[in-house]
Amino acid sequence: MAFAKLLAMEDTPKTRKRREREKRTVSQMIALYCAANHKDKPREARGICGEPLCEACAELDAYCAKRTDRCLKMHEKKDCNSCPVHCYAPAKREAIRTVMRFSGPRMLFKHPAAAIRHLLGK
Repeated sequence: MAFAKLLAMEDTPKTRKRREREKRTVSQMIALYCAANHKDKPREARGICGEPLCEACAELDAYCAKRTDRCLKMHEKKDCNSCPVHCYAPAKREAIRTVMRFSGPRMLFKHPAAAIRHLLGK
């Protein structure tokens, strides 16, 4: 019953903005990773951020966006790492960790504002 109530709750404008920003930032990280690591694969799909992705990265991007849309703790968490609820399946969690390890430092040069906001958890 309580879970159904949580699902029915509407996001506040602040939470909705944070949710969209998080989806865009994660998508930018996936696009950075894809561009550097999947040069030999055709990148015909587009991520949430609008950048080209290979099929595997597009699938990960869509999965992450879906999980972000369904996150029940968005209004109170700093980041997914500190969240008590693990929304991602173990294989996808490891895949996004790999992407973030690679893209995190590079985001400071490619998307500095998004990187700083992400680090601050805002």
